[in-house]
Amino acid sequence: QVQLVESGGGLVQAGGSLRLSCAASGRTFAWYTMGWFRAAPGKEREFVAAISGIGGSRNYAESVKGRFIISRDNAKNTAYLQVNSLRPEETAVYYCAAYYGRRWDATKANDLNEYDYWGQGTQVTVSS
Repeated sequence: QVQLVESGGGLVQAGGSLRLSCAASGRTFAWYTMGWFRAAPGKEREFVAAISGIGGSRNYAESVKGRFIISRDNAKNTAYLQVNSLRPEETAVYYCAAYYGRRWDATKANDLNEYDYWGQGTQVTVSS
């Protein structure tokens, strides 16, 4: 079992930045692929970014490439999402998620249905 707790959300002006954190329980954090997803009001949850267990591989949604950075610190059992140049339409609840996967699979990492564990989400509100 893995428990995930997000933090770092808040209210920010357009163009601003935040650093989201996802603290995980468990001793085998490095064996899990970690992903970030978001759900805007009235919209389905969508993929944002994913990172392999060791951190050597990453995927990003096209809409966030060059602005968001996913990372992880396995010694701290924590994954991060640095979100820069935020846009009002990116107002959403941001979720971190995990699935057991020691081998990187880019296709699986983009698919929310592959993820077994989810945090409660952290709200990011971007004002115009």
